[in-house]
Amino acid sequence: MNRIAVVFTQSPHGSSAGREGLDAVLAISALSEDIALFFISDGVLQLLPDQQPELVLARNYVATFGVLPLYNIDNLYVCAAALAERGLPADGLKVLPVEVLSPDALRAELETYDRLITF
Repeated sequence: MNRIAVVFTQSPHGSSAGREGLDAVLAISALSEDIALFFISDGVLQLLPDQQPELVLARNYVATFGVLPLYNIDNLYVCAAALAERGLPADGLKVLPVEVLSPDALRAELETYDRLITF
């Protein structure tokens, strides 16, 4: 079975990419048991708690990340450099228990997956 990595690169409410990515992850979980999520670039902003998307008339889908453990999606990674570039602490509050990896370690982990899907 293919190992699938879903890479989040977009901020949560500036486009529909984050919501579509999460929907894709849930759909893929019915077909594959080996899925990982990677948060890089502005995708790290998906992990911030207490977002207020209603202020920009958007749906609060970020809370849906909380159901990922029910789908046995436990391989969750975030880029340490992307966090630092945005002034976010590596040990700060996040909506998911992600593993913080250096860019080199994140790239090495990504290379272990057969398929990459980017949102």
